[in-house]
This record gives sequence, C-alpha cells and structure tokens, in this order.
Amino acid sequence: MAGTEDHSPLPLPRLDRPVKLLFVVAPFYRDIADMLIAGATATAAEAGAGHELVEVPGALEIPTAVALAHRQAHFDGFVALGCVIRGETTHYETVCNDSSRGLMLLGLQGALIGNGILTVENRAQAVVRADPAGQDKGGGAAAAALHLVALARHWTGPRGKVGFRPEGDGEFQIADSGPGRT
Repeated sequence: MAGTEDHSPLPLPRLDRPVKLLFVVAPFYRDIADMLIAGATATAAEAGAGHELVEVPGALEIPTAVALAHRQAHFDGFVALGCVIRGETTHYETVCNDSSRGLMLLGLQGALIGNGILTVENRAQAVVRADPAGQDKGGGAAAAALHLVALARHWTGPRGKVGFRPEGDGEFQIADSGPGRT
C-alpha cells in the first residue's frame, strides 16, 4: 500500500535561469483540482519558477492543451493536473490510458511534462494523494517538470567538434577555391 512505503523524492533542481511552467488543469472534481494546484504552486515557488494556469474540460483534453502550448507558446515545462475516479463503466480505463498515453507521446517529442493526473478508485484515495499535507501529487508533478527542465538545460549547448565548421578565424574554404584558384 502506497501510504506505508518510504519514498525518496529528489531534491528540487537548481535552475540556471528563470523557468515558466504551464499548469493544465481538468477541474472536474474542483476540490481535488484545487489541492493539486496548491501543491504545484508551492513547489514551483520554492524552486523560483513562475507559472500560468489554464483549465480544460477533462483529463482527455489535457494532452491536447499541452500540445497546443508546446507548439504555439513559450513555456519551459508543463504540469498536467486532474483526477479520474473509477466509475461503473469502462470509461475510466479509456480516460486513464489515453490521457497518460497522450502525455507520454508528447514527452517523447520533447515536451517536458510532470504528470499529476490522479487515477484512483474512490474520492478518499484522491484526497490523500492531492492534499499538499498528504502525498502532494500536485507538488510532485511540478517537481517532475522542473527536473526535466533542468535535465534538458544540462544537455543543451555546444555539441563538441562534430560537423563541418572549421575552428579558428571562421574562414571557410570551398572545394577548388584554394590559393591561386578561381
């Protein structure tokens, strides 16, 4: 049971320059969403990151909103927040699987996403996971996005001496254009 296990979260990363996150929230269960937002906001503030927040109708719309923002806006990372509580039909599996798969595919395409979409059996489980004084999954999702931003920044930069640009004065020589050739 998750409540009795020891967890070892990573400390928040140190960021070399300002970070702006987008929180994409499905507020279907408003009280749960508000707790997730509170946790994510506190974690972002602790790391010195700014954020904006947008709301979408449900968990299935979160990947689409992240994709739009990733292509059209200027955010360093994204935090997906929402809650799916099992009901009496298979709709639960569809929403859980497809929202998660959509976020994973976006991540593999370079979007830096912390997934804070809770998938639970009942409201009591959701409250424990969302509560910033409990498991703080909203804060955990923000921390995950911040870690991915830090990792991407760590790996961004000069790629070494691979390629065709010569070192030195920046002068290029094109084939058959050496001294004495026209």
